[in-house]
Parts: sequence; structure tokens; C-alpha cells
Amino acid sequence: CALPICLQPLYGTPRSPYRRDVKGDERVAGGSSSGAAASVADGMAAVALGTDTGGSIRIPAAFCGLTGFKPTAARIPRTGGVPLSTTLDSFGPIGNSVACCALVDRLLAGLAPVVPGARRLEGVRIGVLTNYVTDGIDPAVAESLDTALKHLDAAGAIVDEVRFAPFEQFADINRIGFSSMEAYAWHRDLIAQHRDQYDARVLARILKGEAARAVDYLDLIAARAAVMEQAQATLWSRFDAVIAPTVPIAPPAVAPLAADNDVFAQTNALVLRNPSAFNFLDACALSLPIHHPGDAPVGLMLAAAPYADDALLAIGRGVEAVLAPLR
Repeated sequence: CALPICLQPLYGTPRSPYRRDVKGDERVAGGSSSGAAASVADGMAAVALGTDTGGSIRIPAAFCGLTGFKPTAARIPRTGGVPLSTTLDSFGPIGNSVACCALVDRLLAGLAPVVPGARRLEGVRIGVLTNYVTDGIDPAVAESLDTALKHLDAAGAIVDEVRFAPFEQFADINRIGFSSMEAYAWHRDLIAQHRDQYDARVLARILKGEAARAVDYLDLIAARAAVMEQAQATLWSRFDAVIAPTVPIAPPAVAPLAADNDVFAQTNALVLRNPSAFNFLDACALSLPIHHPGDAPVGLMLAAAPYADDALLAIGRGVEAVLAPLR
């Protein structure tokens, strides 16, 4: 469906396992890889494949209580996939553990199927982002995040807060964005011939790119390069991984989103915000479940520098082991 809040009026909307049986309060599974996550959550698949342009692996993983891995984009061949953004698209796995995701990631990358061992957290430098990613956070998500950080600190990780100022500029930098510009370039002929067959919400997102000029695209490329340089100096040179809530809210209910376009748009933007920031940085990123059984799903996002994928997966396995008592 190409949207992080994935509603499917034609084929049915996949539901999160959370409150699925409570009539009238069913929750979204997240998107766009909603069916992939729901299939793993329901035991129909051990691991599923997804695409992640702004969070479409990590969001459904978080909303379904699973693990999802977005690799550095260029590591995994994208041949045969329909692009949303040729700049940002990443192909990766959704599974029940970091090891499952790591194994599939290596196969996708054409590497030997050897899962990186879990890294002991003693001395691992972890940066906890304090701006942007926690705006509008649900109290329950904040509590789960705080509990997880206390466990990591107790395990010997060096946990420090960090502020990344460029995040505050993202709304302006991405006022059109790579996804809309590049998706419109790919879809423009199809839209001209089959406009009425597009989902209205997906079409509106694509058409944002119609008015973009070459100078807008070039400015965006330059802005991204500058922000990535700042990330190297502020984040990746200081920390082995940085932490943020994958999504600042619990899985939202389907009914209000389906009934109100404004509610849908606002919620969609909030859900997309955190994971998409790391696509823009070309980071690798992992979402791990950190909620107690029976509670609303909460995802913890670990991100690392471009091409630090194996190192991040090793840290992720260490974090997963330390946080196991919460699960």
C-alpha cells in the first residue's frame, strides 16, 4: 500500500495481533509491509521480506511485536522490485529474532549464511536521541523505552544522551521528498492511463512530486549529503549505535483512520517520522520488541552508520538477550 498506516479498502486491512479480537478496536499492522508482518505474527511464515523506504519494515515489525531489519540500502540488490524511491528503498527481513533477520539479510546480500554472534554490551557506546524522535510520544512507549535503557545501562553499555540538531530541519528539507519525486517519475505514464485505478491516498502522495523542479531535486541531494556528513561527526563517530522509539505511539485503531482523512494524514506522518529519518541518513536500523506480554507493542530502534550492518546486528543480538526478561 506504500503507506506506513496501511489501510486496504479493496482487499482488507491486515490487523496487528494486539486487540485483534476486540470488535471495533482492531489495530493496524503498520505498513507498507503489513501483510508480511501479520503473516509472521500469525505463524504463517518464519520470516517475511519487506521494503523499507521510510520505515515500512520497522513500522509493521514494531506494531506486530516483531523484529525488523532495514539494511544499508545499497547492500541488497533491488532488481525486480517496483521502486518507491530509487534513492531510499531498502529490502530486508521481518522475523521473530535478530538471528532470523541476520541470516536472511546475509542471504539477500549474497554472503555466507553465518549469523554475527551476539556482542557483549559492556563498553558498547549507545547514544539516546533526545530531540525530535520523542515528540508526541505515548506515556506507555516512553515507559518501555526508559525501562529498556536501564537494562542496557545495567549490562555495562555506555548510555549517553545526544541531540541531533538537523532533525529539526527535516520537515522543511523533505517538503516534497525523494519518495514523491522519484515515485512520480516512475508512475507518471501509468497515472496518465490508469489514474482511476490508484488508491486515492497513495495517489495523493505520488502527485506531490508532480510540481517538483530539477533544482528541487538537486537541492535535496545536496541537503542530504550535508546532513549525512553531520551524522558522521555527531553520531557515528561517537556511538556504536543510537537509540530511538521505532514509532512514538502504540498501533492505532483502524476505524478512526478509515473514517477521517485528516486523522489518517496526521497519524501517518507521526508514524513515519522516526524511521524515515534514518533512511535519509542511509543508516542501517533494527527494530526490536520491548513491551511486556499482553501490552501494546512497542519497538526499540537501534541505528548505526552506513555499512555497519553486521556490527549493528551483533549489538542487536546482545540487546535482545539483555532485554529478554521484559518479554
